Amino acid sequence: MDPMTQSAQISSSQGIADGQNAAAKESKPSVKDLIHWRDPKKSGVAFGLSLLMLLSLAAFSVISVASYLLLALLCVTITFRIYKSVVQAVQKSSDGHPFKTLIDKDVSIPPETFRKHVDASLSYINRALKQMSRLFLVEDLVDSLKLAVVMWLFTYVGAVFNGITILILADILLFAVPPVYEKNKTQIDQYIDLVRTQVNTTMAKLQEKLPGAVKRSKTE
Repeated sequence: MDPMTQSAQISSSQGIADGQNAAAKESKPSVKDLIHWRDPKKSGVAFGLSLLMLLSLAAFSVISVASYLLLALLCVTITFRIYKSVVQAVQKSSDGHPFKTLIDKDVSIPPETFRKHVDASLSYINRALKQMSRLFLVEDLVDSLKLAVVMWLFTYVGAVFNGITILILADILLFAVPPVYEKNKTQIDQYIDLVRTQVNTTMAKLQEKLPGAVKRSKTE
């Protein structure tokens, strides 16, 4: 085969593969697209499934919910397997196992991908540990007081809501707030700027009165 023809075929196949990969990436909705309801059907399915899962966890234990989900999946796959076997026996066809393409599919995690995610997680963990150390060892008195106030408020939240209830509310807000914010972005940003300015002014006044914060500002 002519080398130029061979290289053209290779580049053409690479272009097709790149196009398929790009199409596959575009077909997978991101979390941002889901919570902003870019595709109402996919967002509705994601919101419904997540809310159903949390409501199930609120009514049953984690073990029960996981067992029911796996049992339902097994019932579907076993029923479909038996149905296809009966159809093949009646039609005398040799289509083989109905899940053969899925069975032959490689579901193993490549070591590079695993290490990549581990490294990314490790950077977040180290950042969180550094921040926790800074807050609990009172490097900045104002920031540590902010954390104390937040934890004090969470004690009241914990007395009213349990963890599952908070997750359910967070799930509802996660899918409800972004579209509302997009529609009223200008007005909401104005109120946020006013609140931020007021908070920054209050924190500045508090920082001037706290000895630890004054000392830190002088050293900086």
